[in-house]
Amino acid sequence: MDNKDSEAEIHPLKTEDVKAQENHENFVERRIIIKQSSQLSRLSRWRTAAFFISLFLCLIIVFAFSFIIPCPERPISERTWFQYYENAVAYQFLAIEDVNNDKVQDVIFAFRASNGSSNFNSTCWDKGLPSPCAFLAAVSGKNGEVLWEKPAAEEVEWMQCGIRQLGEASEPGCLVVGKPASLTALSQTGEWQGGQCWAQGTVLASLTWWLSDLGNGEHQHDMTRQYVDDWRHSNDFGTNYTVLTPLSVIPDVDSDGVQDLIIFVATGDKIKTFIHSGRNGNKIGSTERHSMGGKAHYISLNVGSSSYFLFYTANSVYAYSLKELYSAATGMENSLPSLEQDPLWEKNIDPTTHHFFLPRHDIHYLAKIPGALRDNVLVVNSEMATLINPQNLQTLWTLNVSHVMSEPRLGYYKPDVLGVVLESEIGPNRKKVMIVEGGSGAVQWDLKLNSRAESPGLATLSTADHRSTFLIWGEYKVAGNETGSTAPQQKLYLFHPSYTNVLLELRNNTDQIVAFNATLFERSRHACYVLLTGPQPGEEPGLVSLMKRKLKEDVSESKVIWLSQVAVDSEQYIRDRLYRMRFHSRVLYSTGDTDRELVSHLTHTSTSQPPCDCVDATSPLGFEVPGDLGHLLE
Repeated sequence: MDNKDSEAEIHPLKTEDVKAQENHENFVERRIIIKQSSQLSRLSRWRTAAFFISLFLCLIIVFAFSFIIPCPERPISERTWFQYYENAVAYQFLAIEDVNNDKVQDVIFAFRASNGSSNFNSTCWDKGLPSPCAFLAAVSGKNGEVLWEKPAAEEVEWMQCGIRQLGEASEPGCLVVGKPASLTALSQTGEWQGGQCWAQGTVLASLTWWLSDLGNGEHQHDMTRQYVDDWRHSNDFGTNYTVLTPLSVIPDVDSDGVQDLIIFVATGDKIKTFIHSGRNGNKIGSTERHSMGGKAHYISLNVGSSSYFLFYTANSVYAYSLKELYSAATGMENSLPSLEQDPLWEKNIDPTTHHFFLPRHDIHYLAKIPGALRDNVLVVNSEMATLINPQNLQTLWTLNVSHVMSEPRLGYYKPDVLGVVLESEIGPNRKKVMIVEGGSGAVQWDLKLNSRAESPGLATLSTADHRSTFLIWGEYKVAGNETGSTAPQQKLYLFHPSYTNVLLELRNNTDQIVAFNATLFERSRHACYVLLTGPQPGEEPGLVSLMKRKLKEDVSESKVIWLSQVAVDSEQYIRDRLYRMRFHSRVLYSTGDTDRELVSHLTHTSTSQPPCDCVDATSPLGFEVPGDLGHLLE
């Protein structure tokens, strides 16, 4: 301290300079701090402004989408509608497809009359057909309005829709087999809606190409005449023939970019094969007749990369590879992978007679059952049902069941466990319905009913709990009162595996049922059934009725039937519970479809529309949370 004071006394000016310098440095530091604070304050204000501007823009976007920009309109479908045709007969064909691309499934059916409905005023003479003739019609699934309607043939032997590509169109189409022999392709959607893509028939003994105008259904006559002159083929189906159904789609063997068709025609106990182009109906080739030794049916089966056709009669099974049929029909070889032959299967096929060595005889049905890796084959004879692995021909399981009445159906009794539904005759006007686990052959549930011989088969709908709802026709009687003097009534019952001891009686139908189907008319919602009633071919013409009915309308008014004396819940609670059940567009293949078309009938519906039904994720049954919201959605 003394040193500093003495230094200040000796150098007074130096001390003042030091103080001045320190003051200057302090001043500079304060200015820097003030400047930095000002910059930070300005940056903070910009950040605040940017935050509020972003928030404001977000609010504008939210309000724009909520109130200004309209949401996509959801289809509004009527719960029930009817369509009537007087002085007509109905064919046993019902196809469910989205004809007009409105994301709602529509109904395609066939009837025979002198005139169509009053909406179109079409007659048989419009196509040069004698009156009466067979008409094809497409009806809107939303309101029952007739979308298109046109005469197709003198008689319809078979109609098959949902074929992925026919003619030049990229949309699915329908194929109609008529009598006298004719083969007609109709576009069910697309530019030429309701018009014929191509037709081959015996009326003109030629192949004709008919197109219709989308707006009024009138023929483009100049185009028709052009193609009649260009394509002429004699028809060689023969006489007294029967077309084996369903028709099969095969890969493009003529290299025109469109899948082709293979058709099997039976005359007596002989089968003849025809291969037709899917683009224009032109015949690619045909084979000589193969003797089957009885009335034959068939299924197609993929074995690895090979395709085979199994023809079966009561006592025999015959196997032909697609490669062999193609070579015999055209006289040429084709290098497509699907035209290869499986070595193991060829060892089990007699090279001379084409007998296929299955370990069962007296065959009533062959059916494809989807497996984990491949389709298995279910062999049903008069005494049992046997599931066989087609790769090694080993038996997977056997079930004792006699007198099976109809082709097996598929459904889910347990979540995600595929089951097989069998209907067997157990006495005069009596049948037994069994749900069998597909993997083990164990019977999961069965029901005995009174039933008419002409009653329609059952239908299944996949539900959101990964199971199925089963719709069964018959008449349930309590134990001890099963038989009666009167003919059984035609009642429709609903069964869901969540209530194993409950049936819901939905309706009692007194009219003659020609065809019945059930499907989801919208993706994962709007479960309905379709009834076609009236006289059939060979009967006197009368009133033909087509009806669509929403399943929930009948569930809410249904009668609860207890299969056992144990009542776990009240009847109204069960109705409400099943009313709120949600459905799911599961991919499920029919046992009889040879080209693996979907039972759900929703593969051609746009998948861009999200499902609107909300499923309670906490509910093990997949039911909606109770409340009014579900009723508004429906």
